[in-house]
Amino acid sequence: MAGQRTKTRSRVKVRQSEPIWAYLSDSELLDWRICDLGLKIPGTLLADRIERLYNEIEQRGIKFRPHCWLSDDWYSPDGVPGIAIPFYMAHPRLARLERNQMAEVEGGNKDWCMRILRHEAGHAIDTAYRLRRRRSWQETFGKASQPYPDEYEPKPYSKSFVLNLESWYAQSHPTEDYAETFAVWVKPRSRWRTEYEGWPALRKLEYVEELMEEIAGKKAAVVSRERTDSVATLRKTLREHYAERRSHYGIGEEIGADEGYDEELLRLFSNAPEYRRRRSAASFLRQLKPEARRVVAQWTGQYQYTVNQVIGEMIERSRELSLKVHRSEKETRRDALVLLTVKT
Repeated sequence: MAGQRTKTRSRVKVRQSEPIWAYLSDSELLDWRICDLGLKIPGTLLADRIERLYNEIEQRGIKFRPHCWLSDDWYSPDGVPGIAIPFYMAHPRLARLERNQMAEVEGGNKDWCMRILRHEAGHAIDTAYRLRRRRSWQETFGKASQPYPDEYEPKPYSKSFVLNLESWYAQSHPTEDYAETFAVWVKPRSRWRTEYEGWPALRKLEYVEELMEEIAGKKAAVVSRERTDSVATLRKTLREHYAERRSHYGIGEEIGADEGYDEELLRLFSNAPEYRRRRSAASFLRQLKPEARRVVAQWTGQYQYTVNQVIGEMIERSRELSLKVHRSEKETRRDALVLLTVKT
């Protein structure tokens, strides 16, 4: 009984330490302003990952530590040698809301989070030491002053770029090429010399290593501690925040009649009576969803959010048509990925 009382006290203590909004429904939570959530990095799992990043950088001889703060997205602002991290990374309840609203949590697991942190640290160190101004940097990656494209068509088989984040992000801009190369280089126990042997990208990795050896132990030239759009200044509600993001990524928009799925879905699946006991197409597509979202985003260059919207519509229509899987799942999976790619 004493043990039970101790456990009860422990549970109560944990619950009392949680913010009140952690127990609200999504609908109620969406009405909270971001600035009123009272979010901080210390004491979170995120803090441990930031410390791990600092250790990785220090092990490479770099004294500079990019400062980190909570904001509304992942980025490193121009002129600020730091890293903005989306607020949902500070609490599991907010991560769950992010997934419900946007279909995924960018940086939501340890590996993904560290990949992004290393990438953004590359940007921050570029700013801190004004690396992009060097002629050698420009000869290796290109001019940072060139405009960011609204869209880009990646070359999946190009060996001129490293692979760290999805969608061949290094191919989008010279500064992203550099940041991705830095992320691969700084990762502990990275076997980049072997992995990229024979690739033109290997020369970029070797250049980054030479560059980092040159700045090792030196003080940064830019030391601003500005926190652009920190959570304390974000007075919009979570509902407003997600409405903006969903609009940006095209989530929630109605699909026109000319973009319907019926004809293709009826070729892929079947609603014939003899298959009524087979697995439902909706269930099949739901299981395929995580893989499909990732693979189709890579091959089309579209946002995963957009892909998720398309497959969500396909699942809903398959349910309405009472469709069933009537062929082998291997064959159905292949054709479903093709259909989803075309529709995306």
